[in-house]
Amino acid sequence: MTEVPVQQKERKPNMLANLAFNIIIPTLILTKLSSEDYLGPVYSIVIALSFPVGFGLLEYLQTKKTNFFSALGVFSVIMTGGMSLLQLDPEYIAIKEAAIPAIFGIVTLISTRTKYPLVRTFLFNKEILQIDRVKASLQAHDSEQDFEHKLANASVMIAGSFFMSSVLNYVLAKVILVSEPGSVAFTEEIGKMTALSFPVIALPSTIVLFGVLFYLLHHIQKLTDLKAEDIFNEM
Repeated sequence: MTEVPVQQKERKPNMLANLAFNIIIPTLILTKLSSEDYLGPVYSIVIALSFPVGFGLLEYLQTKKTNFFSALGVFSVIMTGGMSLLQLDPEYIAIKEAAIPAIFGIVTLISTRTKYPLVRTFLFNKEILQIDRVKASLQAHDSEQDFEHKLANASVMIAGSFFMSSVLNYVLAKVILVSEPGSVAFTEEIGKMTALSFPVIALPSTIVLFGVLFYLLHHIQKLTDLKAEDIFNEM
């Protein structure tokens, strides 16, 4: 009886909202609005910070838990904003771009050793699957331990997608950021890098996530004899 409320609290801020408020929106503000023609470097950092800070505080008030994505978003904004203000060498920006997904990958692997592996947040959650029905069927078929192994494999695959994004982020930054830091051309290159990040980085990672989801679906069906319509929630 006590497990259901915890799951409901965890699903309130979904993955799309986490990524939007903690990473995507702040990054777009810093790359698109930080010139003197718009917000300027200082105000753009302040406004960009307000999104992950505000989102993190709201979730903390609701769940009494610190949002990892918000903390990472604050770190990302401070790093990007600080590098822009200090006009650091593009190499540092490339390292920073690679570090964010790499941190996700490392945390995903570490989480497999805890009671709350991140694969449950990304894929095995009530927003996507009928968790209660799946768990009951796994228990009935005495397949819970086997499925935990499959979840561990899925976690490694998801971590691999983050590490792939890390490499692609670094390569993309190195190829595009070639102008002098602080120049108009450099700002335009950051905008170009942001625009290309979806087809070059996010799309392959999304394909990997869907592949992992179908990997889990295959093994859930194999271990429980449930059909797909009994596993997925109605869209």
